[in-house]
Amino acid sequence: MTIPLQNKLHSADTLVLYGETFASRLLLGTSRYPSPQVLENAVRSANPGMITVSLRRQGSATTEAHSGFWDLLKKMAVPVLPNTAGCHSPQEVIATAKMAREVFETDWIKLELIGDDYTLQPDTLRLVATAETLIRDGFKVLPYCTEDLILCQRLVDVGCQAVMPWAAPIGTGQGPLNPYALQLLRDRLKVPLLVDAGLGLPSHACTVMEWGYDGVLLNTAVALADDPIAMANAFAMAVQAGRSAHLSGAMKAQVSAQASTPLVGTPFWHQE
Repeated sequence: MTIPLQNKLHSADTLVLYGETFASRLLLGTSRYPSPQVLENAVRSANPGMITVSLRRQGSATTEAHSGFWDLLKKMAVPVLPNTAGCHSPQEVIATAKMAREVFETDWIKLELIGDDYTLQPDTLRLVATAETLIRDGFKVLPYCTEDLILCQRLVDVGCQAVMPWAAPIGTGQGPLNPYALQLLRDRLKVPLLVDAGLGLPSHACTVMEWGYDGVLLNTAVALADDPIAMANAFAMAVQAGRSAHLSGAMKAQVSAQASTPLVGTPFWHQE
């Protein structure tokens, strides 16, 4: 049987960041799960391309829990993306990133520089310079940012090969609050874009993937679900469905109804 060309394209479609290929376009956070076992099972269910971990938050745990968490990360055998969650200054970010590089033996870092404690909105005024410093130090930076076009373009200008705009404030689950800005970003920027923060439903993930986003990063929407394991799988399927829909080329919306059945046998006065 001959495989259709479009199916071949879909099967060869993979997420590439900084020249590295990942098995999934879904990235999954590791905090707020009911138990380590639920976390492990959710990761197995979603089969994410990377899992994110906060060195600062995990480092505040007891020694026993701290050791057990690292053991769990190794057991899951999924690429780790350390983040700088909880950092409020460039100095904190850079110090945390360097510690994470030693602990996890990776140059990957999800850059979080928080400017507001209530919305957890990133500090957009200092984010670009901080990203540039990390890149010069050899980090592969995935910056968490807002959907502001100029900010995202500046991040690309200083060397970020991917950008991670939020859909809504972290942990709110509201979904894309500014579709116009997010779609404009996708139209204007040529680097990979991953939606980070604010997605609450699989349909939210599917929607941004249909717009052409390259991936999504989730945590709370899975961790706080009644059944995190099933929800992780639901998000994984939604991400794939959205990506496939984008590659397939959706029909254009029409103002008026369009018949989907042939007009043969229809009276001529109904054919106009």
